[in-house]
Amino acid sequence: MTKHMQVPGHGAATRPPLLIRRVDALPIALPLRKPMKMAGVTVTSAENVLVRIEAADGLVGWGEAASAPTMTGDTQGSLVAAVRHLAPLLAGEDAWARSALMRRLGVALLGNTGAHSAIELALIDLAGRAANLPAIDLLGGALRRAVAPMWLLGNGTPDEDAAEATRKLAEGFRFFKVKVGAKTVDDDIASTRAVHAALGPDIPICADANCGFTPAAARRYLDGARDAGLRFLEQPFGPHDLVALGALARSSPIPLGADEGIHSLGDVAAHAEAGASGVSLKLIKLGGMSAAIEAARLCERRGLAVNVAAKISESSIASAAAVHLACAAPAVDWGVSLTHFYLAEDVVSTPLGIADGMVALPSAPGLGIEVDEAAVARFAVRSLGGI
Repeated sequence: MTKHMQVPGHGAATRPPLLIRRVDALPIALPLRKPMKMAGVTVTSAENVLVRIEAADGLVGWGEAASAPTMTGDTQGSLVAAVRHLAPLLAGEDAWARSALMRRLGVALLGNTGAHSAIELALIDLAGRAANLPAIDLLGGALRRAVAPMWLLGNGTPDEDAAEATRKLAEGFRFFKVKVGAKTVDDDIASTRAVHAALGPDIPICADANCGFTPAAARRYLDGARDAGLRFLEQPFGPHDLVALGALARSSPIPLGADEGIHSLGDVAAHAEAGASGVSLKLIKLGGMSAAIEAARLCERRGLAVNVAAKISESSIASAAAVHLACAAPAVDWGVSLTHFYLAEDVVSTPLGIADGMVALPSAPGLGIEVDEAAVARFAVRSLGGI
């Protein structure tokens, strides 16, 4: 590695090496405010892994990835094992050489996109803190300074979904996603229509089936929800069923999106060709910030709408990273899902907040949040070697 690296976005200035002293994988379990019911799973707690990278001068950068065995193949245990497998390749290296380091890690461990993402986020956070720059300035600069967070509705009944939507509208949320595919199709239609009626025609809503529909159920749902003002329906079928997606897209009055099916630039292109109108970009699926920004730029070229999302439920570390991604992306037509809002407790001193319907791009160095290491220790999963 070179001894002196140019800091991206910082002119021709050079800095001494930012040597990495240690890399830790810290498994945590965070309590949710209430269970979130989705097709195929009900989430009751957040099983995540934090990556803590410490430089020789004591400066620390943080990253995070959520376990997602049915989306990325990553369990909490496999995330811990992957980060610890890669850690020796980072020790003693220069964190300014992030791109070269990530290429090296990619060769050393195939897949494991959650682990690669968490490590890259920690490197970005560390570099931003060292340069006294927000992460967005290391990512090409901000195209916007705030994003409108989306609220996810996943209750057992239509009345509960409508009531929660009304409460969250009063708290400042201005974009809503109804989880479908977990109830009966009739109840999904009823929930969608009830939420639309509760919010009124000026508040955008969308729906997410999380692979839970059959072709017949999807057609029936879309027909029944035709007058509910849906902006789009996300991932009606399994991640590889592009034939069914294409057939539905040709007849659907509502745009279709992909989430679980998007893991690479090739997936973005394939879904565009199949007839999808947009995609959801998650850092843990694409392997990190650099890949996600590249995917967002490809979406712009292919005419695809973009939703930026964290998985249920990541802390303000991952949510801050999602905000930086959303502010670096050419467009976020389909909103931003920030999932730290569903946690009963966070691991940062001041969780990201909402004001006037928006979450501001953090302006402090790095990802712009301060991790409470006492909270990290309190929620550690000790059976996996948490602190």
